[in-house]
Amino acid sequence: MDFTFSEEQQAAVEAARAVFTPVAPDSVPSPALTSGAVADDFDRALWAKAGDADLLSLLITPEHGGAGLDAIALCLVLRESAKVLARVPLLEHSAAAAAVGTYGGEELKREILPRAATGELTLTVASAGRTGHDPAELAVTARREGTTEAGGWVLDGVQTAVPWAWGADLVLVPAHTGEGTAVLAVLPGPAADGPQVPGLTFTEQISTTGERLAEIRLDGVHLDDRHLIEDAVAWSRLHDLLTTGTCALALGLGEGVLKMTSDYAGKREQFGYPIATFQAVAVQAADRYIDLRAMEATLWQAAWRISTGAGGALPVAGDIAVAKTWASDGVRRTVQTAQHLHGGFGADTDYPLHRYHAWAKHLELSLGPAAAHEEALGDLLAAHPLG
Repeated sequence: MDFTFSEEQQAAVEAARAVFTPVAPDSVPSPALTSGAVADDFDRALWAKAGDADLLSLLITPEHGGAGLDAIALCLVLRESAKVLARVPLLEHSAAAAAVGTYGGEELKREILPRAATGELTLTVASAGRTGHDPAELAVTARREGTTEAGGWVLDGVQTAVPWAWGADLVLVPAHTGEGTAVLAVLPGPAADGPQVPGLTFTEQISTTGERLAEIRLDGVHLDDRHLIEDAVAWSRLHDLLTTGTCALALGLGEGVLKMTSDYAGKREQFGYPIATFQAVAVQAADRYIDLRAMEATLWQAAWRISTGAGGALPVAGDIAVAKTWASDGVRRTVQTAQHLHGGFGADTDYPLHRYHAWAKHLELSLGPAAAHEEALGDLLAAHPLG
């Protein structure tokens, strides 16, 4: 087996490092120092740099101005962005663009993808459902308006905790038809040009990171056929990519935190010696290193299966559940150990560690905590006995 990344994937990493490495984590707005939201919008200057480096078009086909790369390349770039807490909707934008490119109609692709590739349009996804615990597609209903020949849909329901919604031009919202089929509605976001859509309202929510989320309420929202993706697997594939991308963000954040902790422990002296030389400190750091390597291995397994469509003993959902279980537990343990080894310094709001802790908690719970994915894995094992 060849586990090396392709030249194109490695080039994406280099481009990501050039864009994200200059970002100073202690310049990221702190939820501990801000009443309400930390900012009205995401980092538009950094978003523009990412667009100039072609990082917003990784999963868009060359036909529509993109690089035509895969989920592995996206996860490599997300990993770099999370090391510095980059405040950009790179995961949601890329995943939404991929869904439109794979499952949308030709007219919808022409309308969205070339502008999404440059960052002129910003996309996000409603993936938390009504409560954050129930399947997102069950939170909104989609029914035909009149006869099938007449076309058009009517949407009703609520989606909560939609990330980066206030800066989004388009929001992809999963819904169900009442016949066991999930569909994807492409709706205008608050940043979109044009008149407000009747029945579509956005209400501010604040995340653990201090970023603005949105509750989206749909009350008889009318949508034409062109802006609804009916492919039966579109939402499940989009959800898989979002979950795997969240694992990449957790890995990058954890690696950033462990490096910060290593640097601190190598300089902080106690009893005349760096605390990194103490066995108790070294063992805890080593445990977290093992967590990160397990997070990395399970991430690439999931991303590889998404990218290649390769089969396995379980459906791809099994590998994604394993990856998210490790990501949720691993990133939590990593920031907790970092706080412990930093002592009181780790709680100092002049130091960036508390920001990483807030972001880690958000990533741990996004798209399901470890317990939810362990339950899903159990169901898959019951349905697909091994051996």
